[in-house]
Amino acid sequence: MESGRVVAVSKDAEHRFSKRSTPELNVIAGLGIEGDAHQGTTVQHRSRVAVNPSQPNLRQVHLIPIETLDELRRKGFAVGPADLGENVTTESIDLSALPRGSLLKIGATVVLEITGLRNPCVQIEQFLPGLLKAVVDKGSNGDVILKAGIMTVVREGGAIRPGDPISVELPPMPHLPLERV
Repeated sequence: MESGRVVAVSKDAEHRFSKRSTPELNVIAGLGIEGDAHQGTTVQHRSRVAVNPSQPNLRQVHLIPIETLDELRRKGFAVGPADLGENVTTESIDLSALPRGSLLKIGATVVLEITGLRNPCVQIEQFLPGLLKAVVDKGSNGDVILKAGIMTVVREGGAIRPGDPISVELPPMPHLPLERV
């Protein structure tokens, strides 16, 4: 079983691209993060609300591995935890390689279910020119690889703090690959 840890946590009550670091997140089952603009049972991302405001919120909590931020820094982009709008920065778990429906057990009580990949948008390019191209890559077989993190829904709530352990529980077979949500 894969395991890792939480590096940083962040939230923002306003719809801004970057979040604000905080010492702790209060995560609420079925809703998301208390005090975050993306909390809710229905979609909260403005572009998706414009299309269909009643669709379920499959993007309650956004996670990015610190290894992705490290890779972007090596490419010359000055990014750190919370800069790309993630709520939880992780370490030592290849989040994008996990199948849809995987459970991330964080700290004492929190359980997040992976719903899919974050779809990089023009806001990434507006934040730092060239960054959009850096988070969208092509594999050797021509497949598009998205490196903007994963999205989850909250199955069980509680607190998430930097240093909390993360364990992964895979869903039953067959495993479904992550797609944009």
